[in-house]
Amino acid sequence: MSKQATQENEQLTDAMFYILLALLEERYGYVIMKYIEELSDGMMQMGPGTLYTLLKKLTKLQWIQQLTSDSRTKTYLITQEGKRILCQEVKRRERMVEDANKALKKGIV
Repeated sequence: MSKQATQENEQLTDAMFYILLALLEERYGYVIMKYIEELSDGMMQMGPGTLYTLLKKLTKLQWIQQLTSDSRTKTYLITQEGKRILCQEVKRRERMVEDANKALKKGIV
């Protein structure tokens, strides 16, 4: 199995998931962190170490691309492959919620 196929089958971490969501629009580091915090109502807060490590990983996987780079900021945007992976992950998570709801309904007496 190729490395790319292995990565595709891996579940996204919550941080990776939120970064891909944030990059549906072109954004740079600080703005990505603030957007994620606002989108999640403060549930997901990401520090720069986590963010920049994952931006490098997602770029290497070609799920996002770096659009610009000047001396102060680098802007990023999700790729078509990244959108496909994100949609796949949304479906997986929706299924998990369905399964949880079924289990909880059975567990309630």
